[in-house]
Amino acid sequence: MRKLANEELDRKSREEFRAARKMPVVLVLDNVRSMHNVGSVFRTADAFLVEALYLCGLTATPPHREIQKTALGATETVTWEHFTDTVTAIEKLRQDGYKIYALEQAEKSISLEKFAPGKEEKLALIFGNEVEGVQQNVIDLCDGCIEIPQFGTKHSFNISVSAGIVLWDLFTKKFHV
Repeated sequence: MRKLANEELDRKSREEFRAARKMPVVLVLDNVRSMHNVGSVFRTADAFLVEALYLCGLTATPPHREIQKTALGATETVTWEHFTDTVTAIEKLRQDGYKIYALEQAEKSISLEKFAPGKEEKLALIFGNEVEGVQQNVIDLCDGCIEIPQFGTKHSFNISVSAGIVLWDLFTKKFHV
């Protein structure tokens, strides 16, 4: 077994990325404080060909050195938009025909392994603040909540880890390049 060199990985150019068929998913960051988390979500969004990233409220936006540390250039490929608040982003997503889900531990949440979106369904996934999670007024506007099963003493993942878990799950369920 031999580790592949970077030039063997068949990476898309920026132009090829922009032209590529995207997974019909928009990631929404609801007041995410850590710029490292923001950068990491950009990078994961690039890896899974996510349609767009909506940065809401106090979530930092590019260009910023701290975001770039973990994004590694993904801010140049992933389409993103900033909204002063998450409710405004949700209103736009609704108008554009998205089903909206918060990633949150909530009453009547859907466990990730049981979440079964339609093949052509456009999804918006909201990830919340590192301490407070997704705001309740935002949850009230969602079609549901998705919960990632956890079995240890800690009952939360870092949001960048949550984004990776959920996107991989959705990729395997509804989108194959």
